[in-house]
Amino acid sequence: MIKDKYSAVWVSHSSMSDYLKCPRAYYLNNVYRNPKTNHKITLMQPALALGQAVHEVVESLSKLPVEERLAIPLTERYERVWVKVSGKRGGFRDPNQETEMKNRGLTMIKRVMDHPGPILEKAIKIRQDLPYYWLSEEENIILCGKIDWLQYIESNDSVRIIDFKTGKFDEDPDSLQLPIYLLLTSHTQSKNVSGVSYWYLDRDDTPVSLPLPDAIIAEKKILDIAKKIALARKLDHFKCQFKDGCRACRPLEAIVAGKAEFVGVNDFGQDMYILGSS
Repeated sequence: MIKDKYSAVWVSHSSMSDYLKCPRAYYLNNVYRNPKTNHKITLMQPALALGQAVHEVVESLSKLPVEERLAIPLTERYERVWVKVSGKRGGFRDPNQETEMKNRGLTMIKRVMDHPGPILEKAIKIRQDLPYYWLSEEENIILCGKIDWLQYIESNDSVRIIDFKTGKFDEDPDSLQLPIYLLLTSHTQSKNVSGVSYWYLDRDDTPVSLPLPDAIIAEKKILDIAKKIALARKLDHFKCQFKDGCRACRPLEAIVAGKAEFVGVNDFGQDMYILGSS
């Protein structure tokens, strides 16, 4: 088969998570387009807005020289970024809810300023805005994903993957996120991966190291799920297992049914919506 990235099925941690929760939710999040705008759709919620703002501030630092990363207080950067998700664009139902979430993010930003750790160490500039590689040329499947931070480990000329977490709960131990980032880094960057970690910015002053995933086992597991997604797309078969929908697909169905409020287009070209109960 001739490689054609435009006809390939692209999979990522978020899209595979969608599919595992509900095939219908996967369709609405990753395939469906608003017939009026030809844009994909997304439901804005406060937690998502908070995560986007904090990630944008912290991730952008890797592109700067070490000595410049904290030259401008991160709190100032955060205030500027927050404007993008303020009000309805962040899914906030009222100013009090927005203030509460904004302050949560501010606490995380201050934690990074007070305990910068890897932020003030060498980092590898990720070569692509969206790293990807051919997971299977035969199946015409591409694996992609956005990696938060690659810390350079000078002692052995390797990198440590760091994923910033802004939620209140720990990532599921069976999550495919770090295995996917390991595969992406190994296939798109020149350095070996010597470590993986989560940094729970809500509570931890330093990243939490985790065992390095087995790349062979990870790739097989990810490919198995990706093949199911590719088959579903080929057959156009995306059905929720519940008659009246589930928590994953019902809010998106509300958007399609015209029961949500349009609040703008995001940086990814998606139409953003909020529900009355946001």
